[in-house]
Parts: sequence; C-alpha cells; structure tokens
Amino acid sequence: MNIQKIIKIVALLIGLIAVFFLVRIIMIGDEAIEADVANQGILSGFITLALVVLAIAAISAVLFSLVNLVSNPDKLKKALISFGVFALIMLIGYFMSSGQEQTLSNGDILTATQSQMIEGAIKAFYILILAAAGLMLFFGIKKMLSK
Repeated sequence: MNIQKIIKIVALLIGLIAVFFLVRIIMIGDEAIEADVANQGILSGFITLALVVLAIAAISAVLFSLVNLVSNPDKLKKALISFGVFALIMLIGYFMSSGQEQTLSNGDILTATQSQMIEGAIKAFYILILAAAGLMLFFGIKKMLSK
C-alpha cells in the first residue's frame, strides 16, 4: 500500500473521531457541560485527540525536516550556519543584559540568572527585529534602484 493512501486513511479516521466528539459536545450543550462534572469527561477525549494530532504533526515535521537536511549537505550547512548565527545573537543579548534579583508581584523571587536570561532574550529579540527591518529596507531599496 502506498504511504499516501495510509496517511489519507489515518487522517480520515482522526477526522471522523473528531467529528464524533464534536457532535457529542454540541448535543450535550455548553450549560450541561459547565454544570455537571460528569459531562466534562467528553471534553477530555476531544483534548486527548487534539494532543495526539499535535504530537503527530510536530514529530513528523521535525523528522521530515531532519531527513531532508541529512540527505542534502548544502541545506545542512546553511541550517547549521543559521543556527550558529542565532545562537551568537542569543549570547550577545545575554551578555549585554544585567541580571538583578527581583521580587515578583505574587511574592516569588526572580533570581539574577533568571532575570539576565529573560532580559537577554528580549534584547536578542530586539536585535533580530532590527536585523529583519534592516534587511527588508536594504533589499527594498536595492530592488527600487535596479529597476
């Protein structure tokens, strides 16, 4: 059997199960589900199905991406360079930040390291925004001048 046929059959089966749960939820109604704890069990099946579908999608996306990268050395090289640049930007953001211990509104304490990691991630985000805006501006101007 072809892999595409198997995937279509599995997708159809998951879709039918989802429709079954959706029809049961609609038949019971919102008020009955909110009022009675026993009716909330129907939602757990729907949530479990959603988590299974999410896990399948995430695993297949990562697996097929890795297989594609391993089978093509040029793409693997570009991906590793991109990952290295991203890690470098994260490190720059981390070392540019100053971590200070803080007390949160609920009374918990945010350590200096946690504060530095959060501030570093925010600064790395700002660096990435500036880089993206700069590249869009550069290529937009380049495109306008070449015409």
